[in-house]
Amino acid sequence: DHSEKVVLLGKLLNANAHTSIELTESFAMLPASSVSGIYFAHPQAEYFGIGKIEQDQVADYAIRKGITLEEAERLLQPILNY
Repeated sequence: DHSEKVVLLGKLLNANAHTSIELTESFAMLPASSVSGIYFAHPQAEYFGIGKIEQDQVADYAIRKGITLEEAERLLQPILNY
């Protein structure tokens, strides 16, 4: 869910005030050469992908994030299993 970039870049780092980085409506970063990430430095850390998620998981996510089910489905569309 790339919507958390709003919190990271906007609220925590105030990136636009310090750089020329902006977010598009779909949360892409401009200029296109901009990147962001959270990295955990531990020798046993591993990258892993998650599978598709079901409607009950999306509903729970929406509640925890304080958004509507429809908004959660829009944000998570690529990984929905329904």
